[in-house]
Amino acid sequence: MDLPVMPPVQPMLAKSVAGIPDPAKHGGLSFEPKWDGFRCLVFKDGDEVELASRNTKPLTRYFPEVVAAMREQLPQRCVLDGELFVAQTPDDGAQRLQFEVLQERIHPAKSRVDLLAEQTPAGFVAFDLLALGDASYVDRPFAERRAALEEALAGLDGPCYLTRTTTDPAVAEQWFAEFEGAGLDGVVAKPLGAPYQQNARTMLKIKHERTADVVVAGYREHKTSTPERPLLGSFLLGLYADGELQHVGVSASFTEKRRAELWQEVQPLVCPIEEHPWGKWQEWAIANPDRVPGTQSRWSQGKDLSFTPLRPELVLEVKYDHMEGRRFRHTAHFKRWRPDRDPTSCGYDQLEEPVSYDLARILGVDARSGGSNA
Repeated sequence: MDLPVMPPVQPMLAKSVAGIPDPAKHGGLSFEPKWDGFRCLVFKDGDEVELASRNTKPLTRYFPEVVAAMREQLPQRCVLDGELFVAQTPDDGAQRLQFEVLQERIHPAKSRVDLLAEQTPAGFVAFDLLALGDASYVDRPFAERRAALEEALAGLDGPCYLTRTTTDPAVAEQWFAEFEGAGLDGVVAKPLGAPYQQNARTMLKIKHERTADVVVAGYREHKTSTPERPLLGSFLLGLYADGELQHVGVSASFTEKRRAELWQEVQPLVCPIEEHPWGKWQEWAIANPDRVPGTQSRWSQGKDLSFTPLRPELVLEVKYDHMEGRRFRHTAHFKRWRPDRDPTSCGYDQLEEPVSYDLARILGVDARSGGSNA
């Protein structure tokens, strides 16, 4: 492989901002959907295709069907920045991104990789151009990179796609509101005049942020915790559904001082697992539909997932971005204790449900328009 831009390449990053930014304050912005998958750098030189993750680790062997599609659909020699994703269609007929299914694609056994490539095939959506033919584009402004990308990827109809973009902040607002129903993660804004800067937060991301009152059901100790100075690492959070306390996620962002304080605060609530609502799951050895804590999946193998159970008597308010199935997609952020809330009143009914939106409509426009404004 001999390309103008060679691996390893660290992708350009984004910093969080509140609300859709004003393009005039940034010298012009291009907005695009924020995809919820695996960030992926593609290096293609003829039939040679290499896929690299955000942290430069190889992804090629896990997605043979995507590699085959790239050989057919992408330019002969190119370096692209984009996202790997898996989309599925539930009973309501609306296609959505499925991050958990995508995670399952990372498996050590080739036989399993090949099976999953057939059962849960992935796609790739491109959103930036680093090289084309013999030319490097990393020092060129995004407006020029985007124009070249649209020309090079015109007519894609899947499983490789080109993300749509717009320079209209009103359209970006609409996407922010609508596309979450298809499993997308928000909106990204890119300065039109900016070059491609590796590992620099030159892009802007706007993500959904909501709050929920959740039950503290247990905790894990921090990796630096010692018997002399015990530190809380994360809270295990629950919500009630049909009278059962379900595991909904974790909250883990604390200072060292606060970790020590929180460990002390919850000690009076420590209880034997047999007396805990999750005690009936203590012998489970694999992941399961209720997202039971302390169990293993392919993604968590080798990690210590044991936890200390707490009587479910404390309620706290957390910030979260969005749900994936019945759990928080990302780590929730601790806001405050809610001593005024009855734990059994903390159910899924308080969570905002995004309006369903079909991912195929987003990708379908990409395929027909080559990524033009919509």
